[in-house]
Amino acid sequence: MKILSKDKLESVLDKLSESAEVFVPLSRANSSGFYSWKNRNPEKERLMLDALNVYLSPKNVGFPQNEKMYSIIQSGPNAEIKETFEDSSPRIIFGLRACDARAIRCMDDVFLTRGYEDSFYKARRDNTVLIGNACYEPGPNCFCQGMGVDPVEPEVDIIIRDTGAQGYIWEAKTPKGEELTEGISSLLQEKELKAPELKAFPTQVDYSGVAEKLKGMFEHPIWEGLSSACQNCGICTYVCPSCHCFDIQVKTWGEEGYRFRCWDSCMYTEYTTEAGGGNPRSTTKERFRNRFLHKLEFFTERYGYPLCTGCGRCIVACPTGINIVNIINEVKEASVDV
Repeated sequence: MKILSKDKLESVLDKLSESAEVFVPLSRANSSGFYSWKNRNPEKERLMLDALNVYLSPKNVGFPQNEKMYSIIQSGPNAEIKETFEDSSPRIIFGLRACDARAIRCMDDVFLTRGYEDSFYKARRDNTVLIGNACYEPGPNCFCQGMGVDPVEPEVDIIIRDTGAQGYIWEAKTPKGEELTEGISSLLQEKELKAPELKAFPTQVDYSGVAEKLKGMFEHPIWEGLSSACQNCGICTYVCPSCHCFDIQVKTWGEEGYRFRCWDSCMYTEYTTEAGGGNPRSTTKERFRNRFLHKLEFFTERYGYPLCTGCGRCIVACPTGINIVNIINEVKEASVDV
């Protein structure tokens, strides 16, 4: 069994940073997220592997909030692509939790399957190694297990298991993981340690049957009440590790320019506003309903598992206290005419 001693942790991160951009959970100002280990400010930013989860997920590593796609030269009605910006530089996400690893699987399915591959996402994903941090003590807003995620077996290339003062158990799970492990083998020890026991989840949710029931609830009056507190601020979609809506825009000057994409949100009025001014989801209720049907029904119908990974970030961030666990419970209890 390979063990990473905690006094060797920074040496391992330094070694990995020699050949890849390593993203780790760090505190930053009044927030926290996955940022570059090499470019951190040691005096102001703290490594947060001991925290249950950080505020911002590592979604931005493989799916940037703003991403230049290609430059163009336009002559009259014709446009020519001058350069395509597909970034295949090596990356390592170190310390992500099982909920965030499942979210990356969600985006893998969206961007890489069903007959179409997003080349910009693929270039990053093919060159990214995931090192997951197993969870044994769920927090008050965690409910990943109820959404089909195993907190102690994240879907990653390497799993680390925190045993306390004795260090991290280090398990390579894929060929990518084995190759990376070989490169730092001199910094790992060989000894036997016992992994911690998974503690009970304070928050329980039963997702079984929800996707099937929601098929008959599109016009149900439940949505009016559930959406009444929503401010359409969109913060839930930005902190969510699996939301992947985006917009594509163009920046031009004279005959030159470039196209870029940036995160968007289905909670915004403009997201579905048409060129002629029409909007199929013009009300808060319609946008709210679409978000939760996508999370809990539509994605499950297409890929076989929900788009919600149970990380609890939207519960923490929502300024009006909207709670997806409560929504699932109310759907379970709702009466539906057959």
